[in-house]
Amino acid sequence: QLQLVESGGGEVQPGGSLRLSCTASGFNLNYYVIGWFRQVPGKEREGVSCIGINGVSTYYGDSVKGRFAISRDNAKNTVYLHLNSLQPEDTGVYYCALPSSVAVPATQCGLTEWLYAYDSWGQGTQVTVSS
Repeated sequence: QLQLVESGGGEVQPGGSLRLSCTASGFNLNYYVIGWFRQVPGKEREGVSCIGINGVSTYYGDSVKGRFAISRDNAKNTVYLHLNSLQPEDTGVYYCALPSSVAVPATQCGLTEWLYAYDSWGQGTQVTVSS
């Protein structure tokens, strides 16, 4: 299993911003589609955003379109998720993940139907939006 590490979570007020990072341990992240998912207790894991290998193809969930932005820095072996205009409903644990053996289309990679393909997950980072 490939090891991923998330960082950058925290507590912010509504309207605030955070930048989450997903880095790889011991392998090159650049060869994989990378997805960001969030989990809220009592709810199903939700695909937030993901990015293709080329760094151009992306996916955003309807609830975050126009507020979140995903990018990758191949030189730093890192994928970022920029969270802007945060709202209380964005609260949750955010995970990055990758599909190591299934060719997931980057423009659809956050859809629930592709969740099964993600077989390497980070430990998660907590994001709390509260006034």
